[in-house]
Amino acid sequence: MNQRIARLGPTMAAVALTLFTLGGPALTRADDLPTFKLEMNNGKLNPARIEVPAGKRIKIEVHNTGSNAVEFESLQLRKEKVLAPGAQSFVVIAPLQPGEYKFFDDFHQQAQGVIVAK
Repeated sequence: MNQRIARLGPTMAAVALTLFTLGGPALTRADDLPTFKLEMNNGKLNPARIEVPAGKRIKIEVHNTGSNAVEFESLQLRKEKVLAPGAQSFVVIAPLQPGEYKFFDDFHQQAQGVIVAK
C-alpha cells in the first residue's frame, strides 16, 4: 500500500504541473475575472441590482462607505463577508445559471439586493 501512495505523489505533481502549464480554468486569478462594484452604506446598497454574465466566475468588490459595520450575505450563493467601516474586500462567485440570486446586508436587514445572471 505504501508503494501506491509513493506512486500517487509524482502523478499528482504531474497533473498540477500540466494544469499550471496550460493555464487551466482552476488557476484563473481573481484579478482576471469580470468585476462588479457594490457600495454598502449604513443600510443602503448601490447598486441594489447587479447584472452579471451567466456561466462565468465573477468577482464583486464590496466597499463599506458607511460609519457602521456591514455584512454582504447571500444564502443562495453561500457567501458572506463582514466589513468594518471604510473597509473594502471582494467575493468570488462560481459560474451562475441564468436567474436571480438575492443578497443582503445582514447587519441592516432592510438592505436587499439581487444579482441577475443573464
